[in-house]
Amino acid sequence: MADLLGSILSSMEKPPSVHNQESRRKAKEQAARLKKIEEHERRKKTEFRRKMEKEVSDFIQNSTVQKKKYDPMGKIERSILHDVAEVAGLASFSFGEDEESRYVMLFKKEFAPSDEELEAYRKGEEWDPQKAEERRRLKEKAALEMEAASHSQKRPASPNSNYRDKYSHLIGTSAAKDAAHTLQANQTYGCVPVANKRDTRSIEEAMNEIRAKKRQKKDEEEGAGSGSGV
Repeated sequence: MADLLGSILSSMEKPPSVHNQESRRKAKEQAARLKKIEEHERRKKTEFRRKMEKEVSDFIQNSTVQKKKYDPMGKIERSILHDVAEVAGLASFSFGEDEESRYVMLFKKEFAPSDEELEAYRKGEEWDPQKAEERRRLKEKAALEMEAASHSQKRPASPNSNYRDKYSHLIGTSAAKDAAHTLQANQTYGCVPVANKRDTRSIEEAMNEIRAKKRQKKDEEEGAGSGSGV
């Protein structure tokens, strides 16, 4: 019975020692400090958001300004500004290579930036509309020249001149046309127009002519035979 009572008493929680009391006190103080820091950060975010809402409102009401560039800020501040801009119906973009140099730009929807403008900001360059227009014209000109070059390469080869027109000052236009229609046979090369080769006789006329030639040949052979007999 005494052993059982001793085990029960030993299992009961002992009163905290001086060391444990000090640890708990420090833990409470640290929790209080963290809570105070969180409240401070929450208050700073709220104040920053109100400030951004006022600046965005002023930016929207100013009809002479199309875009607004902010100084570099932290990730949390950029996130708040993007949220305020989205609620206000603005376009917002972040630019900058490293975290310390990243900044936000706001654009009114009717003056939204082009892809070329955004690309210039991403490269850390200032946007110049006149230079951009000049570059656009040069690109269009180069594209047209390339297209014209490709068409000229695909075009079939053709004579650069018409020889009849080339020598018309020597033989005249009508003479050249007549010569083309009245080409005579060339015995050396046998160049005969198709019209000269065409037989215009009928079949009956051709057969009669053949029969006449055969009779003539036969008569000549008979005459030659009788002459040799005499």
